[in-house]
Amino acid sequence: MAGHSKWANIRHRKGRQDAKRSKIFTRLIREIIVAAKMGDPTPENNPRLRNAIDEALSNNVPKDKIKQAITRATGGGEGGELLEVRYEGYGPGGVAVMVDCMTDNINRTVGEVRHAFTKHGGNLGTDGSVAFIFTKRGVITVAAGYDEDEVMNVSLEAGAEDMNTNDDGSIEIATDPDTFFAVKEALNEAGFELDQAEVTMVPSTQVELDESGAEKMLKLFDRLESLDDVQNVYSNADINDEIIEKLT
Repeated sequence: MAGHSKWANIRHRKGRQDAKRSKIFTRLIREIIVAAKMGDPTPENNPRLRNAIDEALSNNVPKDKIKQAITRATGGGEGGELLEVRYEGYGPGGVAVMVDCMTDNINRTVGEVRHAFTKHGGNLGTDGSVAFIFTKRGVITVAAGYDEDEVMNVSLEAGAEDMNTNDDGSIEIATDPDTFFAVKEALNEAGFELDQAEVTMVPSTQVELDESGAEKMLKLFDRLESLDDVQNVYSNADINDEIIEKLT
């Protein structure tokens, strides 16, 4: 199915976040720590950890930093206990927002997240207030220039669930989180260049924002993503590409 990307705003948000080099290093290291702590510390036996390491390497995180993170997770390094927490709320225009954090101080984190919502026209909600709108999915973007049928055959055989061809020729593939790594690995082995590959939260409905609402929403995103404890920010905001380019 050709057309505008179903997950365009997810990609825009990730691009804005990844521009902050020091922040992305912190985010990736924390993901490695938690992935290793929650599962097998051996990447070959832990898909979440393997994906975290792949993402870290693709963003030039030094190998010694990755090794130190795994050592810390298994009790061999210094550092406080990291906990995964999720906050839910509403942004300007009634946009649903979920904020995933890793923190060693929940009181600090919730205070900072609440302040960000309040300052930028939103409000922090209760657990479950917006989570029902989102579904955890694997999203992989194959660079433009490849044959759709070839991409489809490889991805479907590996377990993909859906495929969408964007206006720019790139191909986006949706997977179940459990089959995400298998599909990603199959596409890599087939020689396809991947622009993006991540497990994210995809909204079932979207809220279209005009320029005024988009400006407020982007300020909230930027504030949340600047917080040290924030790993990812998800929303169901639908912002026109031209508006995003104008405002950023």
